[in-house]
Amino acid sequence: MLSSLFYLLLLPSVCFASGTPVVTVKNGSYSGVYNPTYNQDFFLGIPYAQPPVNDLRYRVPQSLNTSWSTTRPATAYPPFCVAYGGDDNGAPQSEDCLYLQVIRPSGISTNAELPVAVWIHGGGLFDGGSNDPRYNLSFIVQNSVEMNNPMIAVSVQYRLSGFGFLGGKEAAAGGATNLGYRDQRLALHWIQENIGAFGGDPTKVTIWGESAGAQSVGVHLLAYNGRDDKLFRSAIAESGGPSNLFFPLDGGYNSSATQDGYNAVVLNTSCASTLSSGDSLSCLRALPFAELNATLSTATGIASSFAPVIDGDLIATYPSLQLRSGAFVPVPLLIGTNTDEGTGFSNGYGPNGGGVNTDSEFLSFLNSTNLIRPSSPASSIIPILYPNIQALGIPSLATDPTPLTTSSPQGLQFRRLSAYLGDTLLIAPRRATSLAWSTRSIPCYTYRFSVVPSGTPPLIGATHFSEVAFVFNNTRGLGYDPNPFQNAPPSFFSLALLMSRAWVSFITMSDPNNHGISGVVEWPAYNATGGGAGRNLVFDTQAQGGALVEWDTWRGEGVAWIESNALGVYGR
Repeated sequence: MLSSLFYLLLLPSVCFASGTPVVTVKNGSYSGVYNPTYNQDFFLGIPYAQPPVNDLRYRVPQSLNTSWSTTRPATAYPPFCVAYGGDDNGAPQSEDCLYLQVIRPSGISTNAELPVAVWIHGGGLFDGGSNDPRYNLSFIVQNSVEMNNPMIAVSVQYRLSGFGFLGGKEAAAGGATNLGYRDQRLALHWIQENIGAFGGDPTKVTIWGESAGAQSVGVHLLAYNGRDDKLFRSAIAESGGPSNLFFPLDGGYNSSATQDGYNAVVLNTSCASTLSSGDSLSCLRALPFAELNATLSTATGIASSFAPVIDGDLIATYPSLQLRSGAFVPVPLLIGTNTDEGTGFSNGYGPNGGGVNTDSEFLSFLNSTNLIRPSSPASSIIPILYPNIQALGIPSLATDPTPLTTSSPQGLQFRRLSAYLGDTLLIAPRRATSLAWSTRSIPCYTYRFSVVPSGTPPLIGATHFSEVAFVFNNTRGLGYDPNPFQNAPPSFFSLALLMSRAWVSFITMSDPNNHGISGVVEWPAYNATGGGAGRNLVFDTQAQGGALVEWDTWRGEGVAWIESNALGVYGR
Protein backbone atom coordinates (compact mmCIF):
# COMPACT_ATOMS: atom_id res chain seq x y z
CA MET A 1 0.00 0.00 0.00
CA LEU A 2 1.22 3.48 -0.80
CA SER A 3 1.10 5.94 2.07
CA SER A 4 0.53 9.68 1.99
CA LEU A 5 4.24 10.09 2.59
CA PHE A 6 4.86 8.33 -0.71
CA TYR A 7 2.96 11.03 -2.56
CA LEU A 8 4.88 13.76 -0.77
CA LEU A 9 8.09 12.07 -1.83
CA LEU A 10 6.94 12.18 -5.44
CA LEU A 11 6.75 15.95 -5.12
CA PRO A 12 9.81 18.18 -4.85
CA SER A 13 11.29 18.33 -1.37
CA VAL A 14 8.94 19.32 1.44
CA CYS A 15 9.93 21.14 4.62
CA PHE A 16 8.24 20.60 7.99
CA ALA A 17 10.52 23.05 9.79
CA SER A 18 9.69 26.31 11.58
CA GLY A 19 7.89 28.79 9.43
CA THR A 20 5.23 26.22 8.64
CA PRO A 21 2.34 27.98 6.88
CA VAL A 22 -0.85 28.43 8.87
CA VAL A 23 -4.30 29.56 7.73
CA THR A 24 -7.47 30.26 9.67
CA VAL A 25 -10.71 29.29 7.94
CA LYS A 26 -14.32 29.48 9.17
CA ASN A 27 -14.04 26.43 11.43
CA GLY A 28 -10.50 26.87 12.77
CA SER A 29 -6.83 26.90 11.82
CA TYR A 30 -4.73 24.52 9.72
CA SER A 31 -0.97 24.15 9.43
CA GLY A 32 0.44 23.08 6.07
CA VAL A 33 3.86 22.17 4.72
CA TYR A 34 6.40 24.28 2.90
CA ASN A 35 7.97 23.16 -0.39
CA PRO A 36 11.34 24.91 -0.79
CA THR A 37 11.95 23.65 -4.34
CA TYR A 38 9.03 25.64 -5.75
CA ASN A 39 8.60 27.99 -2.79
CA GLN A 40 5.04 26.77 -2.34
CA ASP A 41 2.74 25.98 0.55
CA PHE A 42 0.76 22.74 0.58
CA PHE A 43 -2.38 22.32 2.64
CA LEU A 44 -3.32 18.67 2.27
CA GLY A 45 -6.30 16.66 3.41
CA ILE A 46 -8.64 19.49 4.46
CA PRO A 47 -12.18 18.19 5.03
CA TYR A 48 -14.95 20.13 3.30
CA ALA A 49 -17.79 17.93 4.56
CA GLN A 50 -18.65 15.60 7.37
CA PRO A 51 -17.46 12.06 6.68
CA PRO A 52 -20.16 10.31 4.60
CA VAL A 53 -20.18 7.23 6.80
CA ASN A 54 -22.67 5.43 9.02
CA ASP A 55 -26.03 7.19 8.71
CA LEU A 56 -24.51 9.79 6.34
CA ARG A 57 -23.75 7.08 3.78
CA TYR A 58 -26.00 7.57 0.74
CA ARG A 59 -27.00 11.04 1.85
CA VAL A 60 -26.39 14.50 0.44
CA PRO A 61 -23.02 15.71 1.81
CA GLN A 62 -23.29 17.66 5.03
CA SER A 63 -21.28 20.78 5.83
CA LEU A 64 -18.82 20.71 8.69
CA ASN A 65 -20.60 21.45 11.97
CA THR A 66 -17.73 21.81 14.42
CA SER A 67 -15.05 24.38 15.17
CA TRP A 68 -11.79 24.17 17.08
CA SER A 69 -9.32 26.45 18.81
CA THR A 70 -6.09 24.50 18.25
CA THR A 71 -4.23 24.34 14.95
CA ARG A 72 -4.89 21.13 13.07
CA PRO A 73 -2.34 19.62 10.67
CA ALA A 74 -3.09 19.61 6.94
CA THR A 75 0.13 17.87 6.02
CA ALA A 76 -0.82 14.55 4.42
CA TYR A 77 -2.92 13.51 1.48
CA PRO A 78 -6.16 11.75 2.42
CA PRO A 79 -7.08 8.29 1.18
CA PHE A 80 -8.77 7.99 -2.19
CA CYS A 81 -12.52 7.63 -2.25
CA VAL A 82 -13.44 3.97 -2.64
CA ALA A 83 -12.84 3.17 -6.30
CA TYR A 84 -12.96 0.16 -8.58
CA GLY A 85 -10.34 0.73 -11.23
CA GLY A 86 -6.59 0.95 -11.68
CA ASP A 87 -5.90 4.64 -11.07
CA ASP A 88 -5.43 4.26 -7.32
CA ASN A 89 -2.09 2.44 -7.85
CA GLY A 90 -2.44 0.77 -4.47
CA ALA A 91 -3.18 3.96 -2.53
CA PRO A 92 -5.30 3.70 0.63
CA GLN A 93 -9.06 4.02 0.12
CA SER A 94 -11.83 4.97 2.49
CA GLU A 95 -15.45 6.07 2.64
CA ASP A 96 -14.12 8.99 4.68
CA CYS A 97 -12.63 10.78 1.69
CA LEU A 98 -14.31 14.17 1.19
CA TYR A 99 -11.19 16.30 1.38
CA LEU A 100 -9.44 18.90 -0.73
CA GLN A 101 -5.89 20.13 -1.23
CA VAL A 102 -4.68 23.72 -1.65
CA ILE A 103 -1.38 24.52 -3.40
CA ARG A 104 -0.30 28.16 -3.33
CA PRO A 105 2.81 30.27 -3.89
CA SER A 106 4.45 30.74 -0.51
CA GLY A 107 4.47 34.05 1.29
CA ILE A 108 1.25 35.50 -0.10
CA SER A 109 -1.01 37.46 2.21
CA THR A 110 -4.63 36.78 3.01
CA ASN A 111 -5.62 39.82 0.94
CA ALA A 112 -3.67 38.77 -2.17
CA GLU A 113 -6.92 37.92 -4.02
CA LEU A 114 -5.27 35.45 -6.40
CA PRO A 115 -7.25 33.57 -9.07
CA VAL A 116 -8.10 29.99 -8.14
CA ALA A 117 -8.17 26.83 -10.28
CA VAL A 118 -10.25 23.94 -8.92
CA TRP A 119 -9.15 20.59 -10.40
CA ILE A 120 -11.74 17.79 -10.56
CA HIS A 121 -10.11 14.47 -11.40
CA GLY A 122 -11.41 12.03 -13.99
CA GLY A 123 -11.74 8.27 -13.92
CA GLY A 124 -15.17 7.49 -15.34
CA LEU A 125 -16.88 8.40 -12.04
CA PHE A 126 -15.69 5.07 -10.65
CA ASP A 127 -11.94 5.61 -10.27
CA GLY A 128 -9.23 8.11 -9.48
CA GLY A 129 -8.26 10.57 -6.78
CA SER A 130 -6.69 13.97 -6.37
CA ASN A 131 -3.56 12.38 -4.89
CA ASP A 132 -2.62 10.93 -8.28
CA PRO A 133 0.94 12.19 -9.01
CA ARG A 134 -0.04 12.74 -12.66
CA TYR A 135 -2.09 15.65 -11.34
CA ASN A 136 0.85 17.41 -9.70
CA LEU A 137 -0.37 21.00 -9.41
CA SER A 138 3.04 22.36 -8.37
CA PHE A 139 4.20 22.60 -11.98
CA ILE A 140 1.33 24.74 -13.23
CA VAL A 141 1.33 26.94 -10.12
CA GLN A 142 5.05 27.52 -10.67
CA ASN A 143 4.34 28.51 -14.27
CA SER A 144 1.84 31.09 -13.03
CA VAL A 145 4.46 32.63 -10.76
CA GLU A 146 7.02 32.76 -13.56
CA MET A 147 4.39 34.49 -15.73
CA ASN A 148 3.85 37.12 -13.00
CA ASN A 149 0.23 35.96 -12.82
CA PRO A 150 0.31 33.83 -9.66
CA MET A 151 -2.64 31.62 -8.89
CA ILE A 152 -3.79 29.07 -6.33
CA ALA A 153 -4.73 25.51 -7.26
CA VAL A 154 -7.22 23.32 -5.40
CA SER A 155 -7.98 19.64 -6.01
CA VAL A 156 -11.10 17.92 -4.69
CA GLN A 157 -12.22 14.34 -4.11
CA TYR A 158 -15.77 13.04 -4.39
CA ARG A 159 -17.64 9.79 -3.91
CA LEU A 160 -17.39 7.33 -6.79
CA SER A 161 -19.13 4.33 -8.34
CA GLY A 162 -21.77 2.67 -6.17
CA PHE A 163 -21.03 5.03 -3.27
CA GLY A 164 -21.43 8.23 -5.27
CA PHE A 165 -23.75 7.33 -8.15
CA LEU A 166 -26.28 4.80 -6.92
CA GLY A 167 -29.47 4.85 -8.99
CA GLY A 168 -32.94 3.40 -8.82
CA LYS A 169 -36.26 4.64 -7.45
CA GLU A 170 -35.25 3.92 -3.85
CA ALA A 171 -32.10 6.05 -4.17
CA ALA A 172 -34.10 8.82 -5.83
CA ALA A 173 -36.75 8.78 -3.10
CA GLY A 174 -34.03 8.85 -0.45
CA GLY A 175 -32.13 11.76 -2.02
CA ALA A 176 -29.14 9.53 -2.78
CA THR A 177 -28.64 10.21 -6.50
CA ASN A 178 -25.74 12.10 -8.09
CA LEU A 179 -23.98 12.28 -4.73
CA GLY A 180 -20.51 12.55 -6.25
CA TYR A 181 -21.57 15.71 -8.07
CA ARG A 182 -23.21 17.03 -4.92
CA ASP A 183 -19.92 16.45 -3.09
CA GLN A 184 -18.14 18.59 -5.66
CA ARG A 185 -20.79 21.26 -5.31
CA LEU A 186 -20.33 21.44 -1.54
CA ALA A 187 -16.56 21.69 -2.06
CA LEU A 188 -17.15 24.71 -4.33
CA HIS A 189 -19.24 26.32 -1.60
CA TRP A 190 -16.46 25.62 0.92
CA ILE A 191 -14.00 27.32 -1.42
CA GLN A 192 -16.25 30.36 -1.67
CA GLU A 193 -16.33 30.66 2.09
CA ASN A 194 -12.70 29.89 2.86
CA ILE A 195 -10.31 30.44 -0.06
CA GLY A 196 -9.76 34.06 0.97
CA ALA A 197 -7.86 32.79 4.03
CA PHE A 198 -5.30 31.26 1.66
CA GLY A 199 -4.96 34.47 -0.38
CA GLY A 200 -7.44 33.45 -3.06
CA ASP A 201 -10.27 35.46 -4.58
CA PRO A 202 -13.64 33.64 -4.44
CA THR A 203 -14.84 35.74 -7.39
CA LYS A 204 -12.01 34.44 -9.60
CA VAL A 205 -12.56 30.67 -9.45
CA THR A 206 -12.15 28.46 -12.53
CA ILE A 207 -13.50 24.91 -12.40
CA TRP A 208 -11.34 22.52 -14.41
CA GLY A 209 -11.41 18.83 -15.21
CA GLU A 210 -10.65 16.10 -17.72
CA SER A 211 -12.83 13.19 -18.89
CA ALA A 212 -15.25 12.49 -16.01
CA GLY A 213 -13.79 15.61 -14.40
CA ALA A 214 -14.75 17.62 -17.49
CA GLN A 215 -18.10 15.89 -17.43
CA SER A 216 -18.39 17.15 -13.83
CA VAL A 217 -17.55 20.68 -14.98
CA GLY A 218 -20.43 20.32 -17.42
CA VAL A 219 -22.76 19.34 -14.59
CA HIS A 220 -21.98 22.54 -12.69
CA LEU A 221 -22.49 24.66 -15.80
CA LEU A 222 -25.96 23.11 -16.19
CA ALA A 223 -26.83 22.46 -12.54
CA TYR A 224 -30.29 23.39 -11.33
CA ASN A 225 -31.33 24.17 -14.89
CA GLY A 226 -28.45 26.59 -15.36
CA ARG A 227 -28.83 28.52 -12.11
CA ASP A 228 -25.81 30.72 -11.42
CA ASP A 229 -24.81 30.35 -7.78
CA LYS A 230 -21.67 32.44 -8.37
CA LEU A 231 -19.40 29.52 -7.56
CA PHE A 232 -17.03 30.13 -10.50
CA ARG A 233 -16.29 32.71 -13.17
CA SER A 234 -14.92 30.40 -15.90
CA ALA A 235 -14.55 26.73 -16.77
CA ILE A 236 -12.14 24.33 -18.50
CA ALA A 237 -13.30 20.98 -19.89
CA GLU A 238 -10.76 18.59 -21.42
CA SER A 239 -12.44 15.73 -23.30
CA GLY A 240 -15.85 16.23 -21.76
CA GLY A 241 -18.20 19.03 -20.82
CA PRO A 242 -21.85 20.06 -20.69
CA SER A 243 -22.98 17.54 -23.31
CA ASN A 244 -21.05 14.70 -21.68
CA LEU A 245 -23.01 14.18 -18.48
CA PHE A 246 -22.71 10.46 -18.97
CA PHE A 247 -20.98 7.85 -21.04
CA PRO A 248 -23.86 6.46 -23.12
CA LEU A 249 -22.42 2.94 -22.93
CA ASP A 250 -23.06 3.11 -19.18
CA GLY A 251 -26.80 3.65 -19.53
CA GLY A 252 -26.61 6.70 -17.29
CA TYR A 253 -30.11 7.93 -18.04
CA ASN A 254 -31.67 4.53 -18.57
CA SER A 255 -33.94 4.07 -15.57
CA SER A 256 -34.22 0.31 -16.04
CA ALA A 257 -30.43 -0.06 -16.05
CA THR A 258 -29.97 2.00 -12.89
CA GLN A 259 -32.81 0.16 -11.18
CA ASP A 260 -31.32 -3.17 -12.18
CA GLY A 261 -28.02 -2.02 -10.70
CA TYR A 262 -29.65 -0.99 -7.44
CA ASN A 263 -31.54 -4.26 -7.20
CA ALA A 264 -28.38 -6.26 -7.86
CA VAL A 265 -26.52 -4.48 -5.05
CA VAL A 266 -29.28 -5.13 -2.55
CA LEU A 267 -29.84 -8.74 -3.58
CA ASN A 268 -26.14 -9.54 -3.25
CA THR A 269 -25.97 -8.36 0.35
CA SER A 270 -27.70 -9.32 3.58
CA CYS A 271 -30.25 -6.61 2.73
CA ALA A 272 -31.89 -8.83 0.10
CA SER A 273 -35.07 -9.34 2.12
CA THR A 274 -35.65 -5.58 2.39
CA LEU A 275 -35.95 -4.97 -1.34
CA SER A 276 -39.71 -5.47 -1.27
CA SER A 277 -40.31 -3.84 2.10
CA GLY A 278 -39.10 -0.34 1.21
CA ASP A 279 -36.30 -0.38 3.77
CA SER A 280 -33.47 -1.34 1.44
CA LEU A 281 -31.70 2.04 1.38
CA SER A 282 -31.70 2.22 5.17
CA CYS A 283 -30.32 -1.29 5.24
CA LEU A 284 -27.52 -0.36 2.82
CA ARG A 285 -26.62 2.58 5.05
CA ALA A 286 -26.25 0.26 8.02
CA LEU A 287 -24.23 -2.44 6.25
CA PRO A 288 -20.66 -3.00 7.41
CA PHE A 289 -18.31 -1.38 4.94
CA ALA A 290 -16.57 -4.68 4.19
CA GLU A 291 -19.82 -6.32 3.06
CA LEU A 292 -20.93 -3.44 0.83
CA ASN A 293 -17.44 -3.00 -0.60
CA ALA A 294 -17.18 -6.71 -1.39
CA THR A 295 -20.46 -6.54 -3.32
CA LEU A 296 -19.53 -3.41 -5.25
CA SER A 297 -16.01 -4.60 -6.02
CA THR A 298 -17.28 -7.78 -7.64
CA ALA A 299 -20.23 -6.17 -9.40
CA THR A 300 -18.63 -6.18 -12.81
CA GLY A 301 -21.97 -6.74 -14.48
CA ILE A 302 -23.71 -3.84 -12.76
CA ALA A 303 -20.92 -1.28 -12.33
CA SER A 304 -21.99 0.47 -15.53
CA SER A 305 -25.33 1.32 -13.92
CA PHE A 306 -23.64 3.60 -11.39
CA ALA A 307 -23.94 6.79 -13.42
CA PRO A 308 -25.63 10.19 -13.33
CA VAL A 309 -29.41 10.32 -13.49
CA ILE A 310 -31.91 13.05 -14.18
CA ASP A 311 -33.25 13.77 -10.73
CA GLY A 312 -35.24 16.91 -11.55
CA ASP A 313 -33.04 18.82 -9.15
CA LEU A 314 -29.28 19.01 -9.64
CA ILE A 315 -29.70 17.53 -13.12
CA ALA A 316 -32.97 18.99 -14.34
CA THR A 317 -33.21 17.48 -17.81
CA TYR A 318 -31.16 16.23 -20.76
CA PRO A 319 -28.02 18.30 -21.42
CA SER A 320 -28.77 18.65 -25.13
CA LEU A 321 -32.07 20.38 -24.29
CA GLN A 322 -30.40 22.79 -21.89
CA LEU A 323 -27.75 23.70 -24.43
CA ARG A 324 -30.39 24.41 -27.04
CA SER A 325 -32.45 26.59 -24.69
CA GLY A 326 -29.47 28.41 -23.17
CA ALA A 327 -30.08 27.06 -19.66
CA PHE A 328 -26.44 27.13 -18.54
CA VAL A 329 -24.13 29.42 -16.59
CA PRO A 330 -22.80 31.92 -19.17
CA VAL A 331 -19.10 32.03 -18.26
CA PRO A 332 -16.00 31.88 -20.50
CA LEU A 333 -15.19 28.30 -21.44
CA LEU A 334 -12.04 26.54 -22.64
CA ILE A 335 -12.98 23.16 -24.08
CA GLY A 336 -11.40 20.61 -26.39
CA THR A 337 -10.86 17.03 -27.43
CA ASN A 338 -8.04 14.90 -28.78
CA THR A 339 -7.71 13.82 -32.40
CA ASP A 340 -8.00 10.10 -31.66
CA GLU A 341 -10.35 10.09 -28.65
CA GLY A 342 -12.23 7.02 -29.84
CA THR A 343 -9.30 4.61 -29.74
CA GLY A 344 -9.51 4.71 -25.95
CA PHE A 345 -13.04 3.28 -26.07
CA SER A 346 -12.94 0.88 -29.04
CA ASN A 347 -11.31 -2.32 -27.82
CA GLY A 348 -13.26 -5.45 -27.00
CA TYR A 349 -16.55 -4.67 -28.71
CA GLY A 350 -16.47 -7.45 -31.29
CA PRO A 351 -17.71 -11.03 -30.88
CA ASN A 352 -16.34 -12.67 -27.72
CA GLY A 353 -14.56 -9.45 -26.79
CA GLY A 354 -12.43 -9.37 -29.92
CA GLY A 355 -12.25 -6.71 -32.60
CA VAL A 356 -14.96 -5.66 -35.04
CA ASN A 357 -14.16 -7.11 -38.46
CA THR A 358 -17.32 -6.98 -40.56
CA ASP A 359 -20.20 -4.65 -41.40
CA SER A 360 -22.62 -6.93 -39.59
CA GLU A 361 -20.45 -6.88 -36.46
CA PHE A 362 -20.32 -3.09 -36.62
CA LEU A 363 -24.13 -2.93 -36.93
CA SER A 364 -24.50 -5.47 -34.14
CA PHE A 365 -22.40 -3.27 -31.91
CA LEU A 366 -24.51 -0.21 -32.74
CA ASN A 367 -27.72 -2.04 -31.94
CA SER A 368 -26.39 -3.58 -28.73
CA THR A 369 -25.73 -0.25 -27.04
CA ASN A 370 -27.98 2.59 -26.01
CA LEU A 371 -25.97 4.94 -28.20
CA ILE A 372 -28.80 4.42 -30.64
CA ARG A 373 -32.11 2.59 -30.57
CA PRO A 374 -32.60 -0.33 -32.95
CA SER A 375 -35.64 1.47 -34.40
CA SER A 376 -33.67 4.65 -34.98
CA PRO A 377 -32.62 5.60 -38.52
CA ALA A 378 -29.13 5.82 -37.04
CA SER A 379 -28.68 2.10 -37.69
CA SER A 380 -28.86 2.77 -41.41
CA ILE A 381 -27.36 6.27 -41.50
CA ILE A 382 -24.30 5.78 -39.31
CA PRO A 383 -22.73 3.08 -41.52
CA ILE A 384 -23.00 5.53 -44.43
CA LEU A 385 -21.62 8.50 -42.51
CA TYR A 386 -18.85 6.32 -41.06
CA PRO A 387 -17.93 4.00 -43.96
CA ASN A 388 -15.31 1.32 -43.59
CA ILE A 389 -12.63 3.35 -45.32
CA GLN A 390 -9.50 3.22 -43.22
CA ALA A 391 -8.28 6.64 -44.32
CA LEU A 392 -11.41 8.24 -42.84
CA GLY A 393 -10.91 6.67 -39.45
CA ILE A 394 -8.68 7.58 -36.56
CA PRO A 395 -5.82 7.70 -36.59
CA SER A 396 -5.69 8.33 -40.30
CA LEU A 397 -3.36 6.37 -42.54
CA ALA A 398 -1.24 9.51 -42.71
CA THR A 399 -0.57 9.09 -38.98
CA ASP A 400 -0.26 5.32 -39.01
CA PRO A 401 0.23 3.86 -42.50
CA THR A 402 0.00 0.24 -41.36
CA PRO A 403 -3.28 -1.18 -42.71
CA LEU A 404 -5.41 -3.29 -40.41
CA THR A 405 -6.21 -6.89 -41.32
CA THR A 406 -8.59 -9.51 -40.01
CA SER A 407 -5.71 -10.87 -37.94
CA SER A 408 -5.23 -7.54 -36.16
CA PRO A 409 -6.32 -7.91 -32.51
CA GLN A 410 -8.16 -4.59 -32.69
CA GLY A 411 -10.23 -5.80 -35.64
CA LEU A 412 -10.35 -4.79 -39.27
CA GLN A 413 -12.89 -2.02 -38.56
CA PHE A 414 -11.10 -0.58 -35.53
CA ARG A 415 -10.65 2.79 -37.20
CA ARG A 416 -14.30 2.95 -38.19
CA LEU A 417 -15.51 2.10 -34.70
CA SER A 418 -13.01 4.50 -33.14
CA ALA A 419 -14.15 7.36 -35.36
CA TYR A 420 -17.79 6.81 -34.51
CA LEU A 421 -17.28 6.34 -30.77
CA GLY A 422 -14.92 9.31 -30.46
CA ASP A 423 -17.36 11.57 -32.30
CA THR A 424 -20.43 10.37 -30.42
CA LEU A 425 -18.97 10.34 -26.94
CA LEU A 426 -16.81 13.46 -27.05
CA ILE A 427 -16.24 15.33 -30.30
CA ALA A 428 -19.83 15.98 -31.40
CA PRO A 429 -20.88 16.99 -27.86
CA ARG A 430 -17.90 19.34 -27.70
CA ARG A 431 -18.93 20.95 -30.97
CA ALA A 432 -22.54 21.28 -29.78
CA THR A 433 -21.27 23.02 -26.64
CA SER A 434 -19.09 25.38 -28.68
CA LEU A 435 -22.03 26.29 -30.89
CA ALA A 436 -24.26 26.95 -27.86
CA TRP A 437 -21.68 29.33 -26.40
CA SER A 438 -21.08 31.02 -29.75
CA THR A 439 -24.79 31.49 -30.42
CA ARG A 440 -25.04 33.51 -27.22
CA SER A 441 -21.74 35.40 -27.77
CA ILE A 442 -20.09 33.91 -24.67
CA PRO A 443 -16.29 33.55 -24.98
CA CYS A 444 -15.38 29.98 -25.84
CA TYR A 445 -11.92 28.72 -26.81
CA THR A 446 -11.81 25.27 -28.39
CA TYR A 447 -8.86 23.03 -29.17
CA ARG A 448 -7.88 19.77 -30.80
CA PHE A 449 -4.84 18.04 -29.32
CA SER A 450 -2.98 16.09 -32.00
CA VAL A 451 0.25 14.77 -30.47
CA VAL A 452 1.06 11.11 -29.82
CA PRO A 453 2.92 10.86 -26.47
CA SER A 454 6.04 8.77 -26.16
CA GLY A 455 5.25 5.11 -25.62
CA THR A 456 1.81 5.26 -27.28
CA PRO A 457 1.43 2.97 -30.32
CA PRO A 458 0.78 4.84 -33.59
CA LEU A 459 -2.51 2.96 -34.05
CA ILE A 460 -3.78 4.42 -30.78
CA GLY A 461 -2.63 7.92 -31.69
CA ALA A 462 -3.51 11.06 -29.75
CA THR A 463 -6.07 9.24 -27.67
CA HIS A 464 -8.10 10.05 -24.58
CA PHE A 465 -6.00 11.52 -21.71
CA SER A 466 -3.00 12.22 -23.98
CA GLU A 467 -3.05 15.96 -23.34
CA VAL A 468 -3.01 15.80 -19.52
CA ALA A 469 0.76 15.55 -19.07
CA PHE A 470 1.23 18.53 -21.39
CA VAL A 471 -1.36 20.71 -19.65
CA PHE A 472 0.16 19.98 -16.26
CA ASN A 473 3.65 20.52 -17.70
CA ASN A 474 4.53 17.18 -16.13
CA THR A 475 7.61 16.67 -18.26
CA ARG A 476 9.14 14.48 -15.56
CA GLY A 477 6.35 12.00 -16.18
CA LEU A 478 5.40 11.63 -12.51
CA GLY A 479 2.87 8.83 -12.21
CA TYR A 480 3.29 7.63 -15.82
CA ASP A 481 4.76 4.42 -17.18
CA PRO A 482 6.23 5.11 -19.61
CA ASN A 483 6.95 8.81 -19.31
CA PRO A 484 5.07 10.63 -22.13
CA PHE A 485 8.20 12.73 -22.65
CA GLN A 486 10.71 9.88 -22.66
CA ASN A 487 13.25 10.43 -25.46
CA ALA A 488 10.90 13.08 -26.87
CA PRO A 489 12.14 15.92 -29.09
CA PRO A 490 12.42 19.47 -27.72
CA SER A 491 9.12 20.34 -29.41
CA PHE A 492 7.28 18.19 -26.84
CA PHE A 493 8.69 20.22 -23.96
CA SER A 494 7.98 23.50 -25.72
CA LEU A 495 4.38 22.44 -26.33
CA ALA A 496 3.92 21.46 -22.68
CA LEU A 497 5.10 24.89 -21.60
CA LEU A 498 2.80 26.58 -24.11
CA MET A 499 -0.27 24.60 -23.10
CA SER A 500 0.34 24.96 -19.38
CA ARG A 501 0.84 28.71 -19.75
CA ALA A 502 -2.25 29.04 -21.97
CA TRP A 503 -4.27 27.34 -19.23
CA VAL A 504 -2.77 29.69 -16.62
CA SER A 505 -3.63 32.65 -18.84
CA PHE A 506 -7.24 31.51 -19.09
CA ILE A 507 -7.50 30.83 -15.35
CA THR A 508 -6.06 34.22 -14.41
CA MET A 509 -7.46 36.40 -17.22
CA SER A 510 -10.23 34.36 -18.91
CA ASP A 511 -8.22 34.48 -22.15
CA PRO A 512 -5.63 31.82 -23.09
CA ASN A 513 -3.56 34.11 -25.32
CA ASN A 514 -1.59 35.93 -22.60
CA HIS A 515 0.95 33.13 -22.21
CA GLY A 516 4.00 35.25 -23.03
CA ILE A 517 5.47 32.87 -25.64
CA SER A 518 6.37 34.48 -28.94
CA GLY A 519 5.79 33.03 -32.37
CA VAL A 520 2.50 31.31 -31.49
CA VAL A 521 -0.64 31.89 -33.53
CA GLU A 522 -3.46 33.64 -31.68
CA TRP A 523 -6.13 31.35 -30.28
CA PRO A 524 -9.42 32.69 -31.69
CA ALA A 525 -12.65 32.65 -29.75
CA TYR A 526 -15.14 30.24 -31.29
CA ASN A 527 -17.39 32.28 -33.56
CA ALA A 528 -19.84 30.24 -35.63
CA THR A 529 -21.67 32.94 -37.56
CA GLY A 530 -24.43 32.32 -40.08
CA GLY A 531 -24.90 28.72 -38.98
CA GLY A 532 -21.35 27.75 -39.95
CA ALA A 533 -18.47 26.42 -37.89
CA GLY A 534 -16.07 28.28 -35.64
CA ARG A 535 -12.33 27.75 -35.42
CA ASN A 536 -10.23 25.52 -33.20
CA LEU A 537 -6.64 25.81 -32.10
CA VAL A 538 -4.79 22.60 -32.99
CA PHE A 539 -1.91 21.68 -30.69
CA ASP A 540 0.62 19.90 -32.89
CA THR A 541 4.39 19.69 -32.45
CA GLN A 542 4.74 19.75 -36.26
CA ALA A 543 3.14 23.21 -36.45
CA GLN A 544 5.14 26.42 -36.16
CA GLY A 545 5.17 27.43 -32.51
CA GLY A 546 3.29 24.23 -31.64
CA ALA A 547 -0.15 25.34 -32.79
CA LEU A 548 -2.24 26.19 -35.83
CA VAL A 549 -5.82 27.31 -36.43
CA GLU A 550 -8.41 25.19 -38.28
CA TRP A 551 -12.08 25.46 -39.15
CA ASP A 552 -14.14 23.15 -36.96
CA THR A 553 -15.34 20.97 -39.84
CA TRP A 554 -13.32 17.82 -39.15
CA ARG A 555 -15.55 14.81 -40.01
CA GLY A 556 -18.26 17.43 -40.12
CA GLU A 557 -21.04 15.48 -41.80
CA GLY A 558 -21.10 12.69 -39.24
CA VAL A 559 -20.67 15.08 -36.33
CA ALA A 560 -23.47 17.31 -37.63
CA TRP A 561 -25.83 14.33 -37.82
CA ILE A 562 -25.01 13.35 -34.24
CA GLU A 563 -25.58 16.94 -33.06
CA SER A 564 -28.93 17.34 -34.79
CA ASN A 565 -30.19 13.93 -33.67
CA ALA A 566 -28.89 13.97 -30.13
CA LEU A 567 -32.14 12.85 -28.54
CA GLY A 568 -32.43 9.83 -30.82
CA VAL A 569 -28.74 8.94 -30.83
CA TYR A 570 -28.59 8.87 -27.05
CA GLY A 571 -31.74 6.81 -26.79
CA ARG A 572 -33.69 9.57 -25.07
